[in-house]
Amino acid sequence: MLIVACISAHGFGHGSRTAAVLTALHQRQPSWRLVLSTALPETFLRTALGPVPFERRPCRWDVGVVQADALGADPEATLAALTALDAQLPEQWAAEATWLLAQGQPLLVLGDVPPAAAELARRVGAPLIWLASFGWEAIYSPMGPAFQTWARRSLEAYRQGDLLLRCPLAMPMDWDIPEVEVGLTAGQPRLDPAALAQQLGLPSERERCVLISFGGLGLNLAAELLGRWPDHVFISSDPSLAEAPNARLLPPGVRPLEVMGLCGRLLTKPGYSSFCEALSAGVGVHLVHRDGFAEAPVLEAALVRHGWHRLLSQEQARSGDWQLDQPLLPPQGAPLAADGNVQAAQAIETFVTQQFAPA
Repeated sequence: MLIVACISAHGFGHGSRTAAVLTALHQRQPSWRLVLSTALPETFLRTALGPVPFERRPCRWDVGVVQADALGADPEATLAALTALDAQLPEQWAAEATWLLAQGQPLLVLGDVPPAAAELARRVGAPLIWLASFGWEAIYSPMGPAFQTWARRSLEAYRQGDLLLRCPLAMPMDWDIPEVEVGLTAGQPRLDPAALAQQLGLPSERERCVLISFGGLGLNLAAELLGRWPDHVFISSDPSLAEAPNARLLPPGVRPLEVMGLCGRLLTKPGYSSFCEALSAGVGVHLVHRDGFAEAPVLEAALVRHGWHRLLSQEQARSGDWQLDQPLLPPQGAPLAADGNVQAAQAIETFVTQQFAPA
């Protein structure tokens, strides 16, 4: 069986989610061949999947929203990128379909969540499963008249799928296809936490440890801000922040989720995979408000329902007013199931078994 995963390169969150699901799938079906078709960097994918064998096809299938930084969107650049990708897709569809058909294997397309995966699945005659907490139609629709064609085309593509694996913390996805709801799709730590804590020189009190994570673009916070919190130790992948005496640089190849269990709090932006990892590890989230991206308020409301949290303005984030001395606010609702990656893998396995059963 060949599983080709078309993964958005809008951010690392889509890759983290798909990696968690494919890792669980590999544990159930180690003989299945995994192909990752994405513009995400090879180094990120190797770190995310660890020992799981995979092949990479360097394809960009969607644009998402071009970001000015971790908290800001650039609509004009997004429109230009959508137009450019539209011109490139026909050649890419043809080349990838030719390659996939030449493999001579039963084939399933998994999309997270580029609309263009629907046309690829059609060309190779393969079933299509979406793994999603939103579709780009829900992001583009509020962005103004210039985006309405892209929103309509995205929705049409999503409705061509055979199954939706509906992730939690989700926006509405009215795609009129069968669906399976799953829980939090966080990956699993692979490193020894005690050894990692010793390597980083972390205090034994978990509440004193704070992870700062704003995705691949970062937030360009000043290292001096950490001096406002001398009793805390901060872990970050940003070398400039690591210049502070009470900061630790996340070692290369170590995923943020590896230190989640060592931290009491996470300073971050709204992000699906970061939330999944934090909620699964019982980490309190200090969330910085984000504008211009329709998923952000949905994630913020979901965090208030399901996670221990504090909400910060962008001004508070940039000035160092992080409220680390304040108690976390409790969730207003029930916790979410933490085994969504396994649930999704089981759903894929069941679908394949039914779809490709001998006549």
